[in-house]
Amino acid sequence: MTAFIEAASPHVMNTYGRVPIALQRGQGCRVWDVNGKEYLDALGGIAVNTLGHNHARLVPALQHQLTQLIHTSNYYHIPLQEQLAAKLVELSGMQNVFFCNSGLEANEAALKIARKYGHDKGIDKPEVVVYEKAFHGRSIATLSATGNPKVQAGFGPLVEGFIRVPMNDIEAIRKATEGNPNVVAVFFETIQGEGGVNPMRVEYLQQLRQLCNERDWLMMIDEVQCGMGRTGKWFAHQWAGILPDVMPLAKGLGSGVPVGAVVAGPKAASVLQPGNHGTTFGGNPLAMRAGVETIRIMEEDGLLQNAATVGAHLQAALRRELGGLDGVKEVRGQGLMIGVELAKPCGVLVQRAADAGLLISVTADSVVRIVPPLILTTVEADAIVALLTPLVKAFLAE
Repeated sequence: MTAFIEAASPHVMNTYGRVPIALQRGQGCRVWDVNGKEYLDALGGIAVNTLGHNHARLVPALQHQLTQLIHTSNYYHIPLQEQLAAKLVELSGMQNVFFCNSGLEANEAALKIARKYGHDKGIDKPEVVVYEKAFHGRSIATLSATGNPKVQAGFGPLVEGFIRVPMNDIEAIRKATEGNPNVVAVFFETIQGEGGVNPMRVEYLQQLRQLCNERDWLMMIDEVQCGMGRTGKWFAHQWAGILPDVMPLAKGLGSGVPVGAVVAGPKAASVLQPGNHGTTFGGNPLAMRAGVETIRIMEEDGLLQNAATVGAHLQAALRRELGGLDGVKEVRGQGLMIGVELAKPCGVLVQRAADAGLLISVTADSVVRIVPPLILTTVEADAIVALLTPLVKAFLAE
């Protein structure tokens, strides 16, 4: 391959503000670009590469699957779907699963479940409670549920039927829905990702579960970014000891192979019937094998405990090095989902970090997001801190 030229391709639609890097290969938590430069990957494909790059057990399993079947269709039974669904039901304590290709599609399916759940109860115009700063995707419905005006700009009219409330304020949601018989569900991320790594408080999640029970609403928890072991439990809401009715998943479920899922509990498990929803590629054998093997390796290698332990080490180190600085508002998160909020927009740090050999992202304008592979070691965590700290200090001094 020829060395990468820092010019946007005229043939690829200009939908991303790309960093001028073309990555060529990876190993573990490190990647190399086409010019041979090495980077420590603290982004993990945006919380996707659960097992890092070129994993010694995942790659042969996917190679084997390629020789068997890549795709058939959902006209037929797919045994690997049954296997992955059974495992997700076991891990979640829920009932059944619909497979799709992405987090957006999983969230779209959840919204369809909510609407049909309402219609089945005789509600003509079902409404769903959503949150400020939320991000659920970029389809017309999911961007309508999203709480980011920048994402929504230029795509109106938005889909109606959403009631927006602030996080962690149970009285706000009670007030916003008081006397409204059309509310059918509440839809949220346990830890907001694109919104700035903002966690829901444990007591608020428990209050919300109680409210949903009282009012016969579906509790729909978007675990697309914070699920699949990232916080040290399989799903981030499990820290609160609650059980959702609908749970969209994606990102880390296939370690880089596109796969999404909607896991449903008893209240939602039978809402969708044949003809109500579907997908051509969803649940294909290759994606299902990726999901099965990802979970198997996570269990065999104790990656939930690793995410909790190394994540706590990384967060403590970031707090130690950056927490007391003027201009650092907060270091927060759980497990290997960490945000460092600065007092001013810091998008320039993405390029500066890359120049220093570190891959990160900046979300919500002023939050450095760190979501590395769950195989990260404490040595690599220390390396992240060593690379990031001087960049943040220099930036704040400007």
